[in-house]
Amino acid sequence: MEELLSRARSIAGRTLGELAERQHISVPPDQRRAKGWAGQLLEAILGATAKSRADMDFEAIGVELKTLPVNHRGLPAESTYVCVVPLTNLEELTWETSWVRKKLSHVLWVPVQASKDVPLAQRRVGTALLWSPDPDHEAVLRADWTELTDLIRLGEVDTITAHLGEYLQIRPKAADSHARRAGVDEEGHIVPTLPRGFYLRALFTREILGRYYTTLR
Repeated sequence: MEELLSRARSIAGRTLGELAERQHISVPPDQRRAKGWAGQLLEAILGATAKSRADMDFEAIGVELKTLPVNHRGLPAESTYVCVVPLTNLEELTWETSWVRKKLSHVLWVPVQASKDVPLAQRRVGTALLWSPDPDHEAVLRADWTELTDLIRLGEVDTITAHLGEYLQIRPKAADSHARRAGVDEEGHIVPTLPRGFYLRALFTREILGRYYTTLR
């Protein structure tokens, strides 16, 4: 893990354009049609192995890479995607065996400028942080996950809004509004519903930044 952290910190202060040139990757004109591009670039630079597989980004050492867009004040600009929400076969699932807990067990946070007045190629990468939740953070994350998952088990997935959860929230995650996947209704029947994802609220990642370090200067 220390080797990965060292590599990540070696690119602090570099622009996305410089890193893209190093990888022979073209910089999109904007991210409206290339959401996630910065994260994919950093995965390539740092040697992430999972690619599109459902596993930790750095499989051998169990570390997940999360880019953290920050505004001109160094504060998180948006919530952070964690993983897909399972909507069926939840009988044996526990917090300890959940993908949320696994994905958040060891996270390499890499801040990236996200100010709209800075062109994408000129946005700089901040100092990386290798992080694991402390007992207090994990207790809140576990409580949020349990509350949200219990609603899904009860067939009340369509009652879940982004307002639920202190640190962890559930939001629709689909390329378009017509996407559907299998869910369960209140009577236990399989029904089509929107795909959903677990996200960390910006207030949580803001707390991480405030506790551990000052981001982009």
